[in-house]
Amino acid sequence: MADIDNKDQAEMDPADMEDVEEVEEEETGEDENSKARQLTVQMMQNPQILAALQERLDGLNGSPSGYMESLPKVVKRRVNALKNLQVKCAHIEAKFYEEVHELERKYAALYQPLFDKRSDIVKAAYEPTDEECEWKADEEEELTDEMKEKAKLEEEKKDEEKEDPKGIPEFWLTVFKNVDLLSEMLQEHDEPILKHLQDIKVKFSDPGQPMSFTLEFLFEANDFFTNTVLTKTYKMRSEPDETDPFSFDGPEIMCCTGCTIDWTKGKNVTLKTIKKKQKHKGRGTVRTVTKTVPNDSFFNFFTPPEVPESGELDEDSEAVLAADFEIGHFIRERIVPRAVLYFTGEAIEDDDDDYDEEGEEADDEEGEEEADEENDPDYDPKKDAVPPAECKQQ
Repeated sequence: MADIDNKDQAEMDPADMEDVEEVEEEETGEDENSKARQLTVQMMQNPQILAALQERLDGLNGSPSGYMESLPKVVKRRVNALKNLQVKCAHIEAKFYEEVHELERKYAALYQPLFDKRSDIVKAAYEPTDEECEWKADEEEELTDEMKEKAKLEEEKKDEEKEDPKGIPEFWLTVFKNVDLLSEMLQEHDEPILKHLQDIKVKFSDPGQPMSFTLEFLFEANDFFTNTVLTKTYKMRSEPDETDPFSFDGPEIMCCTGCTIDWTKGKNVTLKTIKKKQKHKGRGTVRTVTKTVPNDSFFNFFTPPEVPESGELDEDSEAVLAADFEIGHFIRERIVPRAVLYFTGEAIEDDDDDYDEEGEEADDEEGEEEADEENDPDYDPKKDAVPPAECKQQ
C-alpha cells in the first residue's frame, strides 16, 4: 500500500501538488484564526483583563496627539490667544450662574406658599376642598358615568371600613423608599423616625452672601430626639479655579455642614453597642468588653466628614462627600419641587422612560450596522461567526 501511495504521489502533476499545498495552508490559516478568535472571546470574558484595558484607555483619554507640538511657533502663539479668550468666557459663565442663583432665590419665594400648603395637607393641618381634590386621571377619561358612580360608591365603602387617617401618612418616608438614591441610605431602624418627618424645605443664602443652600428637615414631636428641625448646609463656589480655569462647568459644592441631633437616651440609631470577649494572655481568663461603634443610618447624613483646611481627604472621605453632594443636590433639585410625583411613583416612571429611549436608540444603531453588513456584497457571515468558548470546570 505504501508503494502504491508513493507511486500515485510521484505520478501527480506538479501543478496539482501546488494546489494541495495551498489548500493545506488555507486550512491551517483558518484553524489559527479560529483559535485566535476563541482566545479573544475568553480574554474578553475575564474581568481583570477588561479592567486593565479600561485603565489603559482612561490613561489615553485626553492625551495630546502630537499635532499641537508640530505647529509652527506663530500658530501656537495664536492658539494661546484663543485660550485667553476661553478663560474670559469662563468668568462670564460664572457670572451667568450667579444670576441664575439669584433667580432661584426669587422664584423660591414664589414656590414656598404652594409648598407650605402641601405641608399642611400632608400633616393634616389643612383639609383640601372638593374642588382642590378634583383630578382627572388618564384611565378615567374612557369610563362611563355609571362606572364612575360605581367606583365612587366602592371607594366610599372602603373608607367607611377603615379608620379615618390624618393627612397623608408616611408621605416623606414613602418618597425616600421610592427613590433608589435615598432608599440605599435607609435602614430598618430609620423608618419609625422618618414617619415623623413632616416637610423638607430649601433655603438659599441671602443676597450678597456667598452662594449656598440649606436643607431643612422638619419633624413633629417624637420619642427619638428633641430637635424639631435638622439642617444640612452646602456651600458652593461659582468661579473658575485659577490653576485650572478650563475645568469650570458651573457652580460646585465645596463643603457641607450638618447639625447636632439631640438624641433621647437609648434612641441614637447612628451608634450601636457590641460585646467582645477578650482572653488574658497570661492568666487565660476571659472578660466581656462592651463597645459603642458607628452604625449605618440615614441620620449619618447630618454628620458629614469635615474637610481640613488643606482640602486633602483620604479616598473613603472623598467618596462619602461625593455621594453626599449628589444626594443634597438631588433633594434640592428634584425631591422638594416634585415630592408628590415621587410619592406616587410617576416621576420614577418618567426616569425609566428616559433610559428606555436610550436603549432603543442603541438597538436601532445595532440594527443599522446589521443591515449595512447584509447589503455589503463582500460580506461573509461565516468569517464573523465566533466559535463558542469552551466550558471548563472551575
